[in-house]
Order: sequence, then C-alpha cells, then structure tokens
Amino acid sequence: MLLEAIYHRPKQNWAYAYDGKTLHIRLRTKKGDMDHVHAIVGDKYAWEETQELIEMSLLSSDALFDYWEAAVIPPFRRLRYAFQLTSGPEQLILTESGFHGTMPENSNSFFDYPFINPVDVFAPPAWVKDAVFYQIFPERFANGDAALNPKATEAWGGDPTPRNFFGGDLQGVIDHLDYLGELGINAIYFNPLFEATTNHKYDTADYMKVDAHFGTNEKLKELVDACHQRGIRVLLDAVFNHSGRTFPPFVDALERGAESPYADWFHVREWPLRVVDGIPTYETFAFEPLMPKLNTEHPDVKEYLFKAARYWIEEIGIDGWRLDVANEVDHQFWREFRAIVKKANPEAYILGEIWHDSMMWLQGDQFDAVMNYPFTNAVLDFFAYQKIDASAFTSALGAQIAAYPQQVTETAFNLLGSHDTPRLLTVCGDELGAMKLATLFKLTYPGVPCIYYGDEIGLNGGGDPECRKCMVWEPEEQNALLLDFFKQAIALRRSHAALRSAAIRFIHADETKRIIVYERRSGDERIVIAMNAEAEPAEVSFRVEDKAVGQASREVAASKDESSVELVNSTEDVQDVIRRYEWLSLLHDSPQAHNAKSGSITLQLPAYGYEVLLQQKLQ
Repeated sequence: MLLEAIYHRPKQNWAYAYDGKTLHIRLRTKKGDMDHVHAIVGDKYAWEETQELIEMSLLSSDALFDYWEAAVIPPFRRLRYAFQLTSGPEQLILTESGFHGTMPENSNSFFDYPFINPVDVFAPPAWVKDAVFYQIFPERFANGDAALNPKATEAWGGDPTPRNFFGGDLQGVIDHLDYLGELGINAIYFNPLFEATTNHKYDTADYMKVDAHFGTNEKLKELVDACHQRGIRVLLDAVFNHSGRTFPPFVDALERGAESPYADWFHVREWPLRVVDGIPTYETFAFEPLMPKLNTEHPDVKEYLFKAARYWIEEIGIDGWRLDVANEVDHQFWREFRAIVKKANPEAYILGEIWHDSMMWLQGDQFDAVMNYPFTNAVLDFFAYQKIDASAFTSALGAQIAAYPQQVTETAFNLLGSHDTPRLLTVCGDELGAMKLATLFKLTYPGVPCIYYGDEIGLNGGGDPECRKCMVWEPEEQNALLLDFFKQAIALRRSHAALRSAAIRFIHADETKRIIVYERRSGDERIVIAMNAEAEPAEVSFRVEDKAVGQASREVAASKDESSVELVNSTEDVQDVIRRYEWLSLLHDSPQAHNAKSGSITLQLPAYGYEVLLQQKLQ
C-alpha cells in the first residue's frame, strides 16, 4: 500500500450528510492499490452494540487515485468510524490518529461525525435535478415588439458587434414559448434584463426595473406566468459584484466626490473618480471603468440589493438567480443573500458563476450550484479540440465527481457554450458529429444540462460578439436534422431516471483511442452509452454482465428457496435466467451492428457514432 496516497477528512466532500438520515463517507487511495475498503462504523455512545463493517464501493477514479464511498444510516444520527484497507495479504486500519496494524481496542481515536443537524444538510431544490435549461441572450433571441426597438436598431440577422442592437425583447420570447416546449425545455436562464446601456445589460443602472428595450416589469410577469403554465422555470441573471456607469449612486459619487452620501458604496482608492494610465482610481470588474465594483459589506448596499433579490421572486415569481462574477463578492454577503432568497422561496435555485474549484461556495450556506466550467473544459478537450484521449477524459471527470458531495453533482450546471465562449459548433470545427456527441454526453451525464440558444439549429460563431448572433427562425435556414436530434436527446433524458441520477460508471476508456462506454443507473433501470469520438469507424467490445448475473442468481435462489447463491456465471440455472435479458437501443445515429451475449457486447460504431442501450428483462 502507498500510505502517502491515502486521505480522508471528516468534513466537506469527504464526510457529509446527503439527507436528514444518511451520511456519505469517502476515502482516497492510490489508483489500483486496494482490493477492498471497508468502513468500520458505529455510535460513539453505544459502540459495542452498534459496531458494523460496511463494504465501500468505488465511486470514481482519476489518473492517480481511486475514490471510495459508503452510504451509512447511523441509528442515532451520529457516527464514529474508521477504515479497513485490504491489499493482497496486507491489511491496515486508518483512524484519525493514523494507521494501525490491528483494530485499536478503544474507538476514541476514530473519526467522528458529531450529529446530522437538519439545518446543516445541504439540500438544493429537488426540481433542478429534472431540469433541462435553455440560455437566452434577450437582445438576440426574437424581436416581438418593434415599438421597443432602440435607436439605430439593425435588421435582424446582421453581424453582431459589441455595441449594436437588433431589438430582441420579452414579447419575442413569449411568442416562441411553444417552440421551447416542443424542444423539451423546462427551465430558462436569461442573461440580464434590468435597465442598462449596453446590449448585454451587465452594466446595471436600475436593479428594480426591466430595461425599456425589453419591455416592462409587467411584461416580465406575463412571461413568467406563461412559462409556469407550461411547466417552465425562470432564472434571472443578476450582477451584484458591480453596477453600471449610469447607476444613480455612482453618478452621484462621480459628481460630488468624497462628499457624496454614496461614496462608501464603492471601493475608492483615490478621489476624484477617474482613469489614470488605463487603471481606474476605484475598483471595477477587471479594469472596466463602466463597471464600478459595489461595496457589498456596506449595510445600505446590502439593503438595496437584497430588496431587489426579494422583489423579483415575490412580485414577479422568478424561480431563482444566476449570479455574475460571484467569486469576487464576499462570502458573508452570499450567506445573507441565501437566507433572504430562501425565505422568499425555499425552492429558488441559486447559481453562481465560478470557473474554478467551488467547494467554499457549495456547503449549503451560499449557492445551490455553480456553472460547471471544469466539466465544460473536459468535454470540449475530448470531443471538440481532441486534445486528450478517453482515459484522460474519464480521469478528469472522475476527479470532479470526487471533489463534491453527491447533491452538488446532481445539480451542477453543465454547459458547453454561453455568451462568454465560442459556439459549440465552432469549437467542434463545424463537425456536426462531434457536436452531437458532446451534446449527447452532456444530456446523459450527472448534473443539470443547459443549451445555449441556437445551438440546436446549428448557429455557429467565435467568441464575443460572434457567439451572440441573432436566433434564426426561418425553418429553411435551420438545421432540421440537428434540431430533431436535440429533441430526441432531451426527451431521452427526461424519460429515464437513470440519466438524471448521480450514478455513473465508465466501463471502457481507451488510452490510445477516443472511444468511451459508460453506465447510468437508477434503481433497477440500467442504461449503457457508447461513443466513438474518432473520425473513423471503430469496433468496441465490453462486458456488462453484473446486473444480469446478480439478478439471475437472486431469482435462482428464490426459486430454490435458498438464502444465498454464489454468483457463478457458468451455472446452468443462472445462464438460463441471463438469457431472459436483452439490450434495447434507445438512440443511435444509424443502425448499429452489435452482438450481445452473456453480458458481452460488441458494437460497430461509425465515425462520431453513438448508441444508447437499455437493459430490460424479456417478458
């Protein structure tokens, strides 16, 4: 055993309450180093009476480590525990005090989870796990009311620039809600809607008012109500890190300097407010002088922003917030923000924009989720940029799964493109096959998928502003086959609980090729997805017999009235039951040549080919 690789800490993603009665305990070991890992668990006040040995399962692996997990239901909501590690003939016990060759006589040195207090259990909104989000950049989605057009509005479909306008508005979204429903969308994430001067609206002037070019507060209420009638949730984007240049308190500070009653609303290094050698004398987003950073520790600033947070939930009925530049705002602000939002609507979804490790924001006291850019990067590196092989890809994802509690994984916001990034089709080199694979992977992976408007009909474009093109509504200019693929893939996810669960296991990941096979489960439902990310056809063979063998053994045991039957493939009775299982193809790009026998499957996958298989029992 490589002892230096073994790690556990009784907090955060290593030991946490999944719900009000269940604890998840995790351990890290060197990859491939252990034959078995067990958790030794019990109640600290009744150790002898409650002691139990629980086998831990392999949660995930990365390039260096294996991550083990056990779900434990303590009899009295508290737990004392240690780990038993087995590698060949060697066996060690790990406690909080270190490694031991034999079981310590006194359990006082074991790890301790003091108590599952319900208020401490991180519980993101349940509805989010079933959501398929659609991101709308309002100025470019649809022009439904030309009377609202800004001056010098350009013809719809022209080339986007950082400063031009095309007249997208809220009525345009209302006019196309049926389209979103037919696509399978049940949640919308809007880029900012509040009054601002730019086309992107991240320079907020009034946090209490919809921008006049989009409509009115009443029109937004109409839109939200119409969405709710269709079962669609609504998430608004808010910028609490900074305001815009025309935000009245900042205008006052510009005019009156340090004498302004709003002087402390901002982080000022030197008065008067100005730009010196390209650097503002006040803190901003990046070095953008039009976006002054708000002092979110100031009580008046907090009161104003918290009032806005409540208003849009209580009066307009939105279902949550996406928070821009969330990692540059102090943690205490977010703790208070969460309390206020959850009081207004306990089921509101709080999503932070953070591009890196986010554990500090995901402990139940701040955000429900973050935009999962590490997932984005891994998926694009594999399917689009083709920088990494299948083994490196699955290793990256394995590390991400182990980095967070399960409920974080279940509600992570998984995206492959946005207003901040080049279009998915473009990063795939305009290769539709690669784009479809990346999309299908997103829709069959744990977490909450989000589709950037227009991806489903083949919009392309580089980084900002090209990624903010006008939506194309003429059917003859849309990619109908791609749109149909999106509809099928979304329907597949929404129809199968296994695709919305957190359970994933990679069955095949070649170190030399770009072929992956992975399994998704929920209860008795089992789905296997195979993908060939190569530009050439490929054959892949893999074994997936454990469910059939296990179920067959249980059925044989039950038929013979036996308490247990050894899981042996070669027994005639078990093999007879295995033959009653078959694999049903749920989705494929073209009819695949495949053979499935005794748990072994061989698939002939075309270039950028895929197949989604459901294991079912014959009647």
